[in-house]
Amino acid sequence: MPVLRNADHPVATLSDSIATRYVVAVLGAWAAEGATYPFDLTKTRLQIQSEVAGAKHGYKLENHGMIKTAVGIAKQEGVSKLWTGLMPMFQRHAIYSGFRLIIYEHFRDAFKDENGKVSLGIASVGGLAAGSLAQLIASPTDLVKVQMQAEGRRVLQGKPARFNNCRDCYKMLYKETGIKGFWRGAIPNVQRAALVNMGDLAAYDYTKQFLMREFGMADTAVVHAAAAFAAGFVAAVLGTPADVLKTRLMNQPVGPDGRGLSYRGMIDCLQQSVKHEGVLSLYKGFLPLWMRLGPWALINWIAFENIMLAIGGKTF
Repeated sequence: MPVLRNADHPVATLSDSIATRYVVAVLGAWAAEGATYPFDLTKTRLQIQSEVAGAKHGYKLENHGMIKTAVGIAKQEGVSKLWTGLMPMFQRHAIYSGFRLIIYEHFRDAFKDENGKVSLGIASVGGLAAGSLAQLIASPTDLVKVQMQAEGRRVLQGKPARFNNCRDCYKMLYKETGIKGFWRGAIPNVQRAALVNMGDLAAYDYTKQFLMREFGMADTAVVHAAAAFAAGFVAAVLGTPADVLKTRLMNQPVGPDGRGLSYRGMIDCLQQSVKHEGVLSLYKGFLPLWMRLGPWALINWIAFENIMLAIGGKTF
């Protein structure tokens, strides 16, 4: 089994090209996404409940916790609805996860010192840059995902369904706002991705190298798991506030001109959220986000590392 191997004893040998690493990064992300997606949907529902600005346009105010929200979705909408929006999320990772890894690795390699080490500061900047660029390209898929995740709540409030599937959602959004509208909420989305990747890529990379360098540990699943745990926690702490703003901006109704009806922009969303709900509103959904990012990072990185080992490629 590849999981029992390490970087010194690969299972097979295959060309370690950029294309190979891109595809393996996407496969690892898909595996992690399929396993942890219900936490993402629960997190989104938590972030838009008790949204005072949204209540002006007919959204019912609620105040449920993570477990009650998840159980409510399963009971009222069906267990399968916990995976609503998974298709655009897979589409997102087909772009985002491959690009961010390739960009980060090139950045890291360009700034290694004579001993092949990279400082935490450089790794953090690399994570910020990789996450920002990759998410800017993939932002439309995130918008579709958020719309699909929030749709079940609208239907339960007695509103008519706006679309039946992922393709219909793309068509609806294009009709409402055109191509430009697909980047609604892109600024906080990019900021969130930058912070999450500073936590995920940089924390994983630095923790892994630290454990191998300072404790002489081998490049095995034990090191991968420890580094992934650290990465998931740091990513959740750094990324939750921007994630809340991103979700609310993407979920708000829009007028005939394609502009949001609840918020004028990211700053207005931030001000309204803090004014009406308090500073802690910026950490709504933190627990499911952490419970998602922790296992997500674990599955993603172990899958990536072991697929690379299985084909004889270089680990991260």
